[in-house]
Amino acid sequence: MPVFVVQKHFARTLHYDFRLEKDGVLKSWAVPKGLPLKPGIKRLAIETEDHDLDYAGWEGTIPKGSYGAGKVEVWDQGEYEVEEWLEDRIVIRLNGKQANGHFCMVKFEKAGEKIWLLFALK
Repeated sequence: MPVFVVQKHFARTLHYDFRLEKDGVLKSWAVPKGLPLKPGIKRLAIETEDHDLDYAGWEGTIPKGSYGAGKVEVWDQGEYEVEEWLEDRIVIRLNGKQANGHFCMVKFEKAGEKIWLLFALK
């Protein structure tokens, strides 16, 4: 089963990096307010560059002056199941300690090419 990780990233502004293993890399989104853990809450998710799979469990500090400088800690991780993965819609079941359940991501093209909405399903 593929893995996911949510990293709490204390960069210029606090945000969470949400990463899903797919096609040998970690597909990645920056989620400013963290994953929504209850249905009815929508969160902005900004698509970022893919990361190597080795990054899935990484914690540490990105040095000052480097892109993304700041402390990174794993907030949650585990495996996930894909229910649907389309170009503009992703439905998954996360099996983590904090993020556990069905989630959906929908591309929000009116707001920008790399903008998604992330929400928990019932």
